[in-house]
Amino acid sequence: MPGRRPRWWGGEGLRLGLRGRVMVAYGLLALGLSTVLALVTWGVVSNYLTDQRESSAIVETQDNAAALHYGIFGAPEPCLPARERVECGSPIPQENVSVMSLLATLPSTDSAAAILYFQGEWYSLTGKPSDLPPDLVANVKAGSTDHRRIMVNGQEVLAVGVPLTRPGEAFFEWHPLAKLNSTLVTLKITLVVAAIVTALIGLAVGRLASTLALRPLAELTRVADAVARGKLDARLQAENDRDLGGLARSFNQTAADLERRVAADARFAGDVSHELRTPLMTMLNSMQLIQNHRAELPAAVREPVELLGYDLDRFRRLVIDLLEISRDDGGDQGSREIVRIADLVRAAADATAGRELTTVEPDAEGLTLQADKRRLERVIANLVENAEDHAGGCKGVGVEAGGLGVIITVDDAGPGIAVEDRTRIFERFGRGETSGRGRGVGLGLAIVARHVQWHQGTIQVVTRPGGGARFVVELPAKTS
Repeated sequence: MPGRRPRWWGGEGLRLGLRGRVMVAYGLLALGLSTVLALVTWGVVSNYLTDQRESSAIVETQDNAAALHYGIFGAPEPCLPARERVECGSPIPQENVSVMSLLATLPSTDSAAAILYFQGEWYSLTGKPSDLPPDLVANVKAGSTDHRRIMVNGQEVLAVGVPLTRPGEAFFEWHPLAKLNSTLVTLKITLVVAAIVTALIGLAVGRLASTLALRPLAELTRVADAVARGKLDARLQAENDRDLGGLARSFNQTAADLERRVAADARFAGDVSHELRTPLMTMLNSMQLIQNHRAELPAAVREPVELLGYDLDRFRRLVIDLLEISRDDGGDQGSREIVRIADLVRAAADATAGRELTTVEPDAEGLTLQADKRRLERVIANLVENAEDHAGGCKGVGVEAGGLGVIITVDDAGPGIAVEDRTRIFERFGRGETSGRGRGVGLGLAIVARHVQWHQGTIQVVTRPGGGARFVVELPAKTS
């Protein structure tokens, strides 16, 4: 779709965070600038070095041509191509002059070969005239200084030709370009490495800049996470910041309003629950009295009485759970004491189930925990009750060392909990699709999650080997 951002940059399928995008932006900017600078540098320097090499090769060839002319004709040539052209006569070669000897005695230069076309014949010590481009030969014979890059025996050379005084005669030299090419390769590698290093430096600068720029965002994330975990008194400290003050004040105001609302709801739930306890106890006692005389009731009344007793028991559980929730929401700090985890779990689980079902591994017998005994007992009791009421019964409770310190498992005989429900069941009034119908109202596991978090532990649901669900609680513990 036109105009759509790449999946790696943002939007759907985001792979890079804000910090990563800032780093990439800095890196791309540095790479772009260094690439432009490298290309400009390469163009200027390579052209300069090439021009200098060609100029020096032409000058050397002209000097050798002048020396060769002196040896052949016995007088300096006043009409060399490097000087201003003047009308000249046709000089006459000296007698008994060996052209090959003159070629061999030319001044030592960096040329690889010297070739002379004189009096209709080619003279050469090393090079072959057939390797010279025909158009180059034609231009030089016509009286123009010219040069070409050619390949001779796999080596790139610069062929330079200068005309002699007499028409149709010319002198050629080959100048190796290996050093120039090596220099250009070195320059190219240096510029590429410099561009890469500059890009890496850009990434590093981008990371530093993003870290500094996003530090307030990291603080906001930390505080927001604390609020999400129930620490409603967390606040941002950037209200006086010129740029972030408005955001900080808005966030703090929202958090304060939320804290007041939660506290008010907790007080309301607590007050209502306390007010309900007295009539509830009256109704429970009355129902107990009626159930004690159940045999005396007419048959038509017994079933409604049983249904009423069932709903009163659900009502009792709801009131107890609401009191527990309101106590936590109201800021109850509880009290910590050192408890032996194995003993506490064994007592709470067996008492709730009405039978022995706790297994403690030997390495967990001596583990202790700074815990709120009431909260921890409620965790175990609620998990066992959940298994008994909603999952076909509790298959067992295990205690072993591991994880954060100690691992407590509660197994049930139910159909298990679907993966999509394994988080939702810990929400208030959240019930999984496979939880069945029981006496609960959806607060028991929410209380478990709150109490485990209070102890700085974790809880999760997995599939029990053999079927059913397994609740795994990890708590920080140490050996006593």
